[in-house]
Amino acid sequence: MRDSVSPLKPRVEKIVLVADLVGTAVFAVEGAISAMRSNLDLLGVMVISFIVALGGGVTRDLLIGATPPNAVADWRYPALAFFMGGVAFVFHQQVLGWSGSTLIVLDAAGLALFAVAGAQKALNFGISPFVATLMGTITGVGGGVLRDIVLARVPVVLQEDLYASSAFVGAVVLIVGRRCGVPPVAAALLAGAACLLLRLLSVNYGWQLPKVIGG
Repeated sequence: MRDSVSPLKPRVEKIVLVADLVGTAVFAVEGAISAMRSNLDLLGVMVISFIVALGGGVTRDLLIGATPPNAVADWRYPALAFFMGGVAFVFHQQVLGWSGSTLIVLDAAGLALFAVAGAQKALNFGISPFVATLMGTITGVGGGVLRDIVLARVPVVLQEDLYASSAFVGAVVLIVGRRCGVPPVAAALLAGAACLLLRLLSVNYGWQLPKVIGG
């Protein structure tokens, strides 16, 4: 019988839930900041918060067959996204005053949480390790890509210093750890730390993947 129709181990299921919810909260605030800096009204802020917080997870769930997606099936996800977006809007003066370094750390933390949750959930549904790695990456960057499409700009997550690559590395660490018998919690912590550290180092030192400069 496929893993997708068998009960999930409580500890692994809890890791996915906690990482997903905390990542949702973090990315909802980040989405609200992007919307407010684009001079959107309250409705626009709420929509962008929802997209950034849940876009990657919805894409992942649809691809692995976890339907309906958590954003639809579990009220906590949209409620948390809208709540955090609303809080950011109400306290916009304080939120918009956050330093660039604070926003980078916040974003890196959300990326790490979603990369771990995405890869682990894909594994829970019997997805192959390589594809599960891609699902972790998509979970981490999907919301940001959708946000930039809505705001009519080239996705920032595909241009910044090792952004998607950091999510990919975090997912790889999780999957390798699980394959090597590392306990779920320890594997999740190692993977999240790897993603977070690589993202912060890439920003600090300007690390980038090779790119072709158009003429």
